[in-house]
Amino acid sequence: MDPRDVIKRPIITEASTAMMEDNKYVFEVDKRANKIEIRQAVEKIFGVKVASVHTMRTPGKKKRVGRYVGMTPEKKKAIVALTPESKGIEIFGEN
Repeated sequence: MDPRDVIKRPIITEASTAMMEDNKYVFEVDKRANKIEIRQAVEKIFGVKVASVHTMRTPGKKKRVGRYVGMTPEKKKAIVALTPESKGIEIFGEN
């Protein structure tokens, strides 16, 4: 699997922004990806050393629009902790 297929997008929230100070970054990843694939993808794309990877799955929720009931898609998140000597990941590009 290509590294860009494993890492879908960074998750930017207030909590994830606070975690960036501790060299931890949150990404939405492919549902089928395991921790080893996530580690290799982050190291290859961003050129950093990964210390640990924690993953979690968020189930889809029921949503209604009028009388129609559907489900939001299931997602998988990964919290990637970098080693102390590793440089940070630039999520916001400098112009």
